[in-house]
Amino acid sequence: MAVTTLTSREFNQDTGRAKKAAADGPVFITDRGKPAHVLLSIAEYERLTGQQPSIIEALGWPAGIEDVEIEFPRSGDLPRAADFS
Repeated sequence: MAVTTLTSREFNQDTGRAKKAAADGPVFITDRGKPAHVLLSIAEYERLTGQQPSIIEALGWPAGIEDVEIEFPRSGDLPRAADFS
């Protein structure tokens, strides 16, 4: 993983360079010589924050499917006692 450091001025003048560098690792942006911000790819951000895709995203279902309502009929059977013999 490559770490890149840019001054605020460099970042403002060439954001494309910063975005390309973020694909390879964090980009530290300094302000008056001190680190002030870090630019990360979205994949790296999600990895660091532990964000998991929703079950809808993980299954690859189309957007809006979560608005579909499904009703499951209740079983009329009564529970039975367990047979441990």
